[in-house]
Amino acid sequence: MADYWGIAGYPVSHSLTPRLFAAVGEYLKMNGAQQVFLEANGIDEFESRVAVLKGDLWLSCTAPLKHSPQDRLGVSGPDGVNAVNQLKRVDGEWSGTSTDGVGFVAACRHIGIEPSENVLRMRGGGSAARAIAAAWASEGGQIIPEEGRRPLVSGPWDSAVVEAGEAVIGIDLDAAPAGGDSETLDADTQVSISYGDGASTDEFAVIMVAAQHLEAWKSIFAPERADELPSLSLLLEKLSVTL
Repeated sequence: MADYWGIAGYPVSHSLTPRLFAAVGEYLKMNGAQQVFLEANGIDEFESRVAVLKGDLWLSCTAPLKHSPQDRLGVSGPDGVNAVNQLKRVDGEWSGTSTDGVGFVAACRHIGIEPSENVLRMRGGGSAARAIAAAWASEGGQIIPEEGRRPLVSGPWDSAVVEAGEAVIGIDLDAAPAGGDSETLDADTQVSISYGDGASTDEFAVIMVAAQHLEAWKSIFAPERADELPSLSLLLEKLSVTL
């Protein structure tokens, strides 16, 4: 198992990820890892911070560290996403993946929204937007992109893009981190993936961070124990005790 696990990026002081690591680790009886909050405003600072951590390292990473690890650490995200939000270092070797999209889909299902044949209205074109677009499209959903700071570029989701329709769910991915406000979108339900201090497990952003964390255990941290992981509902219940 890991010698260290936690979160990297900026800002990260509000992050629930170390608590999620602890909750899943306790459930699997994997104890002993040290929790870390690695504040890093760029890849140089990140590499400096992790260099002093001697041992295996499991990390979720957030902005501004989702793109640079691909070149500097030799890891790559899913096709079209070209970014990572999960990193693992074992015996000095790095691996990584993105769970933003699959976590979003799992969180939507948790609140009763099925992607198949439903429309997602989405503002933004960054790494989270691309990951969500890829996952939503792969599940048979459609996407109405709204340009924010960046447009949604061409990718594996192209065939799912539509110009109009009744959106069952909307999300503004340009909302500032740590609980920033969202632009109001025309959708039956609007959610946010930005949460701050004092967030509750009823918030979609918290549901999603828990969902993508479970996906990270399945895909990169401990895939050999995927069948033993807690359900999303149980993980949220355990998390609520610590909030």
